[in-house]
This record gives sequence, structure tokens and C-alpha cells, in this order.
Amino acid sequence: MDTQILEDLGFTNAEIKIYISLLEIGSVSAGPIIEKTGLQSSVVHMTLNKLINKGFVSFVKEGQRNYYQATNPKHISDYIEDKKREFEKILPELLQKKDFAKEKTEIVSYKGKKGIRELFYELLEAGGKEHNTFGSPKNSLMMGDTFWANFHKRRTEKKIKAKLLFNESLREWCSGYNHPLAEVRFIKENVEPLTETIIRNDKVAIIIWTENPVGVIIHNEKAAKSYEEFFKILWNKGSPKK
Repeated sequence: MDTQILEDLGFTNAEIKIYISLLEIGSVSAGPIIEKTGLQSSVVHMTLNKLINKGFVSFVKEGQRNYYQATNPKHISDYIEDKKREFEKILPELLQKKDFAKEKTEIVSYKGKKGIRELFYELLEAGGKEHNTFGSPKNSLMMGDTFWANFHKRRTEKKIKAKLLFNESLREWCSGYNHPLAEVRFIKENVEPLTETIIRNDKVAIIIWTENPVGVIIHNEKAAKSYEEFFKILWNKGSPKK
């Protein structure tokens, strides 16, 4: 592929190699990029930061490792109008390479209380008008009453209704707490599970409420529908808030 036009648009040789490599291989850590481009590690990391700042690459953090992904090539033509005609000559080929990506990013992970806070705020932007959750344990109170009050306030402002299926251990706490635009039920178990599942539109969030909590958001419509059906079964077994 003739990449001269990318140079004309201001891409360096390293930026071109890394950007096209990401289109071809999808979401990966820095290691495969170094291997595919043959560039030095320091050059790859420096160039990735430049591409991120320019808006040509995005990343998600999973544990201690970043996973990088090229943004949609169409974004480039949005703000480089004087080069748009030349760029569109190679746009179909760039898009084709993106379509052949070996891995698509469908899962984003979060870690720690700050990460879980971001997870909940991400769910507020997931679309749809229902927020359904089951398995909320007493450990979820580690986020603090202020956080939960602010979250449910923002949910209410967006007119998102909720069905909250809590573990029995949260009944006493709920007696003094108001959840606007929400129904609350409780489910009794012989053990206190630490895993909470939230269904929002076409996304499913799973949180493990350990001392240092971790969570993921899975963006998959079929998975969300499957979890929604399972939620309905559990919801019908729950006992209402008194």
C-alpha cells in the first residue's frame, strides 16, 4: 500500500508502521507491535503516546498492561479537509484492514475503588432506560453512602429505572436509604456471594467485591439479553423491601 499520503498528512514513518499494524492486528499490548514493526521498544512507546494525543489510537488498561487499538480511519478526514480527497484514495484499504482485525475489544476491565467508580459512571452512558442488578453484597458498601447517593441521583436525572436485587445482608442498610425510580428486593442465600452483576442495555458489568475490587464491562448484545432473562428468574424469587 502506498503510504505517501499519510506522510503528507504529517505521520512519521514510525507512526505509519504502528497505526497500520494496529489496524491489521486489532487490540494488543505493546509487545506484538514491537515484534510486527521491528521498531525499538522506546520508539514504539513514545510513538503510541503521540498517536494517542493526536486521537489516532485509543487504549484500555487491563491490570498493569495497556492494550492499544487504532481509531476508525474516518476520524482523520474529519479535521484534515485540505487532504481529504487524497486520503480517501486509501481509506477503503485502511478500513478493510481494520475489518480483518484478529481481535475486537469487547471487554474493559477496572480495578480498585476508583476503577469501580468509573465502571458505574460508564454504565450511566450505556443507553437504554433500565438498570438491573443482582448479587449486591454488603462489601459493596465500601464505596460509601455519598457515592451511592450521587450515582442513583444521576441515574434518576437520566430517568433510568432500576430493579435492585440485593443480598439479604443489605436489608438493614436499605431500610434507611431511598433508591429513587427503583424497586428493591432481596434474595436469601446460605453464603454471602461477592459477585455482583449489572445489566444495562447491551452491556453486562460483573464486579467482584473483594478488599481491592475488580470489575469488567462486557459489550455484547446477546450476552446482555441472556443475563436479562436470568435476572428475571432471580427477581421473581426475591422478597420485597418492607
